[in-house]
Amino acid sequence: MARDLRPCAAPVTTAPRAPAGPDDPELVEPGRGGGLADVLRRRYLLRLIVRRELRARYQGSLLGLGWSYVRPAAHFAVFYFVAGVFLGMSKNVQHFPIFMFSGLVLVSFFNETLINTTHSVLGNAPLIRKVYLPRELFPVASLLVSCVHLLPGVAIALGVAIAWGWTPSALAIGSALLGFALVAVLGIGLGLICSALHVFYRDTDKVVDIATLFVTWSVPMIYPWTMVRDTAPGWGLDLYLSNPMAVGVLLFERAFWWPTTDRTFVFPAGLTRDALVLLVLGVLLLGAGQFVFARLQRRFAEEL
Repeated sequence: MARDLRPCAAPVTTAPRAPAGPDDPELVEPGRGGGLADVLRRRYLLRLIVRRELRARYQGSLLGLGWSYVRPAAHFAVFYFVAGVFLGMSKNVQHFPIFMFSGLVLVSFFNETLINTTHSVLGNAPLIRKVYLPRELFPVASLLVSCVHLLPGVAIALGVAIAWGWTPSALAIGSALLGFALVAVLGIGLGLICSALHVFYRDTDKVVDIATLFVTWSVPMIYPWTMVRDTAPGWGLDLYLSNPMAVGVLLFERAFWWPTTDRTFVFPAGLTRDALVLLVLGVLLLGAGQFVFARLQRRFAEEL
């Protein structure tokens, strides 16, 4: 039998992959990613986390998202009867219900954002231990969930304002957008810092709870700012109006409440200018929050 003398093909070998170096684009050292820019690039992950949080929060609930309407209504009832009826503020402030509620929805939005962002990283510890993804996703998702809950409150405030003669205007819409932007930037900036600190110091949430209590009573929500103007010294009024939450509430009152009145109420001079300045400072706070979060998240996995 004739033998096949053709040369055999050399066996196919696969060269071993070189160890990944520091410049390997597939590996990202924790704390060296793109931060909030990575969140924008991974919007699909952000949507999944927001949906998961909403489902988890209302799982087994009869009303579901309907609690977003019940909650502000319950808060309004308590504050209205205490401040409006018992303390007589409804006699001193024209259309007091919409005055109070327009500030209440914004304060509730900030408090919910700060509380939920503080717990966002620690609450997702099992996921953080298993896979790497931008950890900023969790505070930002908490902010968006708070936005979902803000919408029913704004809808109620707008509906009542329309019933009392509110009409759209550039001043009203601009004030509402500026007030929301100011409070949202402040909330996510502080939330990034608090969520990172909460991983290492578990009593951070207790400090946040106390802070939200002060926020509720340190803004002109159940009383007009003119009471502070008439009773506090000059430096006290300046300090009061340097509070971004107080300015945000004043902007929401100018957006929803003031157009329903006889418009004789006077807001602080330069309210829009001060709000823009505070918004710039809020953006700087957001940058500082991103820096602190990025530095501390390198040790998240070992702490969790």
